Amino acid sequence: MDNIKYIEPHNIEKRSFEIIQEEMGDIYLEKEIEPIVKRVIHTSADFDYLSNMCFSKNAVKRAKEVLKEGGTIVTDTNMAYSGINKKVADKYGVKIHCFMAEEDVAIEAKKRGETRAVVSMEKASKIQGPIILAIGNAPTALIKLYEMIKKRIFKPDVIIGVPVGFVNVVESKELIMSLEEVEYIVAKGRKGGSNIAAAICNALLYNIE
Repeated sequence: MDNIKYIEPHNIEKRSFEIIQEEMGDIYLEKEIEPIVKRVIHTSADFDYLSNMCFSKNAVKRAKEVLKEGGTIVTDTNMAYSGINKKVADKYGVKIHCFMAEEDVAIEAKKRGETRAVVSMEKASKIQGPIILAIGNAPTALIKLYEMIKKRIFKPDVIIGVPVGFVNVVESKELIMSLEEVEYIVAKGRKGGSNIAAAICNALLYNIE
């Protein structure tokens, strides 16, 4: 207990980001992506994200435009949905959805022998207006998005592709990064998760101006 320093609750996050900066040392991040990468590290305590986060040229700019315009975020898990700061999203009129647990999605997925993630992406493609897809769990969602984009069925404004796992995870992310038609924020490799998807969304919302 002697080594534990008391930090007032409202200063814990501030001190956490100070520690992150200290441990980064001389590593430089571009101003636009710095708050996103740091919040991902804050969420995960994993400094590998310094090297595995990939941003298409205009991803951050376009994502912030979508949010300013009161666009829509669709997640692939209720965990990611729950982790996005609704108070800040409401300030800009941003709508947030997760279709995974909806009855029509479950019925359609069972009927076709598809994953709910695939059907959820199809449902997301029907949404009007600017849209960000935040995928933290299901590589099948990224694969479906890739297929719809290549077929010109759907063109989301930004894809946040950070599913975690071992089966088709790496490959699905590479597919998204091969696209020239859509802006993306991707965590290369196996790492990611719903908490990472939410952290990226929150970093964009907190630094929207």
